[in-house]
Amino acid sequence: MAETTANSTTATPAQKAATTRKTNATKRSTAAKKGAATRSATRGAAARSTATRKTKATVSRAETSAAKKAAAAKAETKSTVGRAAEYAEKAVLVPVGATLMARDAVIETVEDLRAKYSTRTKAEQQLRRFERRGSSAVKGIERDAKKTRTRIERELKKVRKAPVVKNAELVTARVENAVQSGRTAATKASTTVQERIASLA
Repeated sequence: MAETTANSTTATPAQKAATTRKTNATKRSTAAKKGAATRSATRGAAARSTATRKTKATVSRAETSAAKKAAAAKAETKSTVGRAAEYAEKAVLVPVGATLMARDAVIETVEDLRAKYSTRTKAEQQLRRFERRGSSAVKGIERDAKKTRTRIERELKKVRKAPVVKNAELVTARVENAVQSGRTAATKASTTVQERIASLA
């Protein structure tokens, strides 16, 4: 009996290999099942996420469409009387606002003038400032006038020098033309006279 117990506790190499194969197969099967379950869960989550996004987009489009319809309905309900009331209100408010702004500008100007000229010293300071400003403006104008005058004088000198030569040439040409015309006229006159004399003879 001792021999039977020893045989049952020690496994043969074939049994060990079979046990190892069976264990490995079980492990692979378990891993495959877990992977399939994970993939299935991921697909399900993705499908739910897509469905949620589509639902939200549909709801958003419906809300936008409803808002547009409500705005259109509100615009349609605005009647001619309502628009006339708005125009009448604007017609009253615009002149009132313009008057108030003009009043504010006048008050601001008066306050500014009072601050500048409230005492004799301040008034004299302002007058001196005006004088300096006027003096600098006049000097600038005089400077510009002198520059312009100098430039024009230079241009006139250039123009006067150039035409003298051109005018001399022009006068010479005219004199030559006049002399030539005189010669031609004299030749014609002498020819005419000779012909008349010849015809008389």
